Amino acid sequence: MSSVTWDVVGVGANSVDTVLLLPEAMPRVTVSAKIRLRGQSVRCGGQTTTTVATCAALGLKAKYVGVIGRDEEGRRLREALARRGVNIAHVIERDVPTQTATILVHLDAGSRIVLSDRDIRLSLRPDDVPIEALHGARVVHVDDVDVAAAIEAASAARAADVPVTSDIDHVSNRTEELLSLVTHPIFSEEAPQLLTGIPDSEEALRELRHRHTGLLCVTLGERGAMALDGDRVYHQPAFPVVARDTTGAGDVFRGGFIYGLLRGWSVPDLLEFAAAAAAVSCTRLGALDSVPMLEDVEHLLRTFGKGAVGSGQLETETR
Repeated sequence: MSSVTWDVVGVGANSVDTVLLLPEAMPRVTVSAKIRLRGQSVRCGGQTTTTVATCAALGLKAKYVGVIGRDEEGRRLREALARRGVNIAHVIERDVPTQTATILVHLDAGSRIVLSDRDIRLSLRPDDVPIEALHGARVVHVDDVDVAAAIEAASAARAADVPVTSDIDHVSNRTEELLSLVTHPIFSEEAPQLLTGIPDSEEALRELRHRHTGLLCVTLGERGAMALDGDRVYHQPAFPVVARDTTGAGDVFRGGFIYGLLRGWSVPDLLEFAAAAAAVSCTRLGALDSVPMLEDVEHLLRTFGKGAVGSGQLETETR
């Protein structure tokens, strides 16, 4: 194996988001409805970019591999990642618009709707993956947006004995192949059911155990997260923060997960830290703008104390 250069290399998706703040009292929406917004802003996001930015904010050496457009949004995204300490030497630029999303945020409910658009020419191809960079990593993280490239990255990492984490968000005809290459799969809430046909998260993970021997984890939104380690299930409740925007919370969770994994923590400690990182992000607007520093996560953990989840609420200032 090559000498280690990066703590984590993330291979996958990015986005520039227009965040629209919906009114406190939402009117009944019809085709002709007119809604006055409480505010709007343009913020950087994306699944893998948010995860690697979280890793960097927590003190890890992080590199991002992905495709952006050669436009103003692409410049904004490059600058946002570089400002957060993420290495972007392997970011690819193409003469197409950078992926964008419009995110409708209801501040009072802490919920959001994401409307996205992506030019197919932004797809990361298998031959775009920098194999040498993956061999110099302690962890490789992939999402399933461009699944062929994710499989290439995961396969190269495994060949170099590098652990692989994931953001498995939907199911395609190549998801099982990707899953077989990921050492620490992290699923979205719906993915285990889509893979197994079993609606109960624990039962679905136990069914997936027949296909995968590693640590299996699923994010459950306001219900926290769950992991299956061998035959033992761990459930981490969500921290009861005052949520303003849940955009990127799952991606931040994955960054916290990687941080704990690299420190060799137990599964309960790893899940607690990742859930705390995600909770802090929910108190802020946007994806990259919501990424917590290590001291932010430690402050939340001190506030609640070990095992004190559910004992109160933490509200932090939106930034």
